[in-house]
Amino acid sequence: MENGNGNGSPCCNGNGNGVAAPPHVAMLVTPGMGHLIPLAELAKLLASRHGATATLVTFASTASATQRAFLASLPPAVSSLALPPVDLSDLPRGAAIETLMSEECARSVPALTQILRDLRRTTRLVAFVADLFGADSFDAARAAGVARRYLFFPTNLHVLTLILHLPELDASVPGEFRDLAEPLRLPGCVPIPGPDVLMPLQDKSNPCYKWMVHHGAKYCEADAILVNSFDAVEPGPAKILRQPAPGRPAVFPIGPLIQADRGSSDGSCPCIEWLDRQPDRSVIFVSFGSGGALPTEQMRELALGLELSGQRFLWVVRSPSDEGAVNDNYYDAESKKDPFAYLPEGFVERTRDVGLVVPSWAPQIRVLAHRATGGFLTHCGWNSVLESLVYGVPMVAWPLYAEQRQNAVMLAEGVGAAIRVPESKGREKIAATVREVMEGEGRGAAVRAKVAELQKAAAEGLRQGGAAAAALAEVVGKWTSGEN
Repeated sequence: MENGNGNGSPCCNGNGNGVAAPPHVAMLVTPGMGHLIPLAELAKLLASRHGATATLVTFASTASATQRAFLASLPPAVSSLALPPVDLSDLPRGAAIETLMSEECARSVPALTQILRDLRRTTRLVAFVADLFGADSFDAARAAGVARRYLFFPTNLHVLTLILHLPELDASVPGEFRDLAEPLRLPGCVPIPGPDVLMPLQDKSNPCYKWMVHHGAKYCEADAILVNSFDAVEPGPAKILRQPAPGRPAVFPIGPLIQADRGSSDGSCPCIEWLDRQPDRSVIFVSFGSGGALPTEQMRELALGLELSGQRFLWVVRSPSDEGAVNDNYYDAESKKDPFAYLPEGFVERTRDVGLVVPSWAPQIRVLAHRATGGFLTHCGWNSVLESLVYGVPMVAWPLYAEQRQNAVMLAEGVGAAIRVPESKGREKIAATVREVMEGEGRGAAVRAKVAELQKAAAEGLRQGGAAAAALAEVVGKWTSGEN
């Protein structure tokens, strides 16, 4: 029986009592925990605040133990389904991550169409949400008759502005972005030097560049775009994108969406026990995210720089990336070899009283939330940035790949929430940057004050009635009323 809402969905739960089923949202998660976590948080928020249910649709290529455990931990209102594997063996060895994700999505459209048809039969499916590399899945939603198609953008408004402008930039910018004589200036955005522009755009001959231009055009098929950011951290593009523009979907900043559970139920953890013994705001946390690794030489300079800084530190160390790319761990966050073998001789012993080095992983949210943590040396992945801001931790920016260099420019030169490590990555400069963020009276003090201000703004936006909460409520209102 159809309910006349234009979606051909059932009007009840099948329990025979005529009670309307909760609104249901299907969400496509392209590979990477950095995509899964914020979408899962959005699904949980839709369940807890708006009484909705959700299905997270994942790709076969990321069925890791980490992902399975994460999906199993979600509340009953959030279920998951995996798409069947697709063959990518015809792609060249060394194809960019962005190419792999985009191809996997495009080749999964027939299977996704069937999943969405099934969900329309069994739930009150009110909307389909794809994340940033999943715009081709709008074709599946259209074929399955899903009336409302939304894009979820897990990174920020600066990156979204760039991708939305890509089709025209592709036509108007000759040569490579990295060779631009002047920074790239986009409406409301911090000027981005050419070499810091989004990494997948840095080689126009690479198929991943064409894919990004394709996504920029495809985004305009969305009814609206939900962005995991908030106005205070990037006020310029927020002001521009909040204004309606012909041919561009409405944009709703609904962040910061971060993993809400600090994992305190994990029991004892050596690094948390170590932090418990340190003075307040005295430790710099060093981590390059779930997918990042450094070349051996930079790893050595970082170690010696931390030692030289005289600051307490907690460092999540992974084996170096010399034999591959700096994003080698993207699909698998475990360190490939014993990372301690690559540290300078005697480093761990010499710094035993002030530092703790842990292999592969630490409970990042618990570390950032800890009273002893006073700084975060980060790769500037957007999830890590948001977590740092939510817990009020100033940043040392050391970007590696994807949009991280662009994020570092925005954080350091724009809003002033970070200080960037100089490009040379020498130990003296690393030490000076770490010291400045932790205890500097000049720029370091300004960064610490700005981060405290942003922490407050983030919390206010997420409260009932706050800007982010109101934006999401407006979107849900459109879904449930039948508007686009």
